Amino acid sequence: MKPLFTSILTSVILLNVSTVFAADTSLASLEQAARAEGQLNSVGMPDSWANWKQTWSDLHTQYGIKHSDTDMSSAQEIAKFAAEKNDASADIGDVGASFGPIAVAKGVTLPYKPTTWAQIPDWAKDKDGHWALAYTGTIAFIIDKKQVPVSPTSWANLLKGNYKVTVGDVGTAAQAVNGVLAATYAMGGNEKNLKPGLDFFAELAKQGRLNLNDPNIAALEKGEIQLGIIWDFNALNYRDQIDRTRYDVLIPSDGSITSGYTTIINKYGKHPEAAKFAREYIFSDAGQINLARGYARPIRAEHIALPDDVKAKLLPASQYVNAHPIADPAAWEKSAKTLPRLWQEAVMMHIPQ
Repeated sequence: MKPLFTSILTSVILLNVSTVFAADTSLASLEQAARAEGQLNSVGMPDSWANWKQTWSDLHTQYGIKHSDTDMSSAQEIAKFAAEKNDASADIGDVGASFGPIAVAKGVTLPYKPTTWAQIPDWAKDKDGHWALAYTGTIAFIIDKKQVPVSPTSWANLLKGNYKVTVGDVGTAAQAVNGVLAATYAMGGNEKNLKPGLDFFAELAKQGRLNLNDPNIAALEKGEIQLGIIWDFNALNYRDQIDRTRYDVLIPSDGSITSGYTTIINKYGKHPEAAKFAREYIFSDAGQINLARGYARPIRAEHIALPDDVKAKLLPASQYVNAHPIADPAAWEKSAKTLPRLWQEAVMMHIPQ
């Protein structure tokens, strides 16, 4: 058994020696099968997102598994799995938490519980192993100080500015969808009542200040994004890659949402063992630290020791006082499905075509 999994097995509560042996044997068999497949094709897991680059490098150098990725949104990933079926070109994807149950309902997922399953909070996983959040993100503001001299610290402040606010595509991107929910929380709404958040963005649209472009690193660097509403891990990563002094990154003080992303394994994928092994690695100590190096907060943070240089990459805990996990996942699952239509009706009508 590889040293990687020694830390996994010792960190999991095992009942007796036979259980340890069984887990050891199971992992060894999975590794052997993954090595035999030797290839893993992902979607929505690019090198620049949450430091996936290091995980792909580790899987290749340590286990001989080659990798390729095609970047796309959460909705596009699920649609791809469903459309290609037995002609699948993807084995694994990374989707927003609200899209995990959607993928299960579509019947495109293959369940697999990593050996660290017991250390994943119940709210962050599917009971049958179809999905589990590997890392969390909190909706943050990234502010180009060259264009916005006084950084707004709350959602309420945004309505008083004269700069463009970029949220992305609420119809397909989990990041944008959660941005709407974060504003909803701050404006007094909840998972069952998205109207306060929709009204907020409708007001920005009426002011001519709502930008629907993708708030990605290229757009930021070009100065096309004055203020972006994005995950904290993306904001911190983009800031440090471009110019740490040019941007402010902060969690809005009047409320935000903490959610996360889950791998989904394509049940039609041609490399299912490599996909399971990748999930196993992602939830190991090494895989969790890789994510933290990419500014993402690992789901097993309470069970691992983050190096000091990794801790220094993250925002202080005081920024997260009014950031909350989704309180009613079932209600949010229903609301998230209707949000694209509600967004069209409440917000897009105010966007010049």
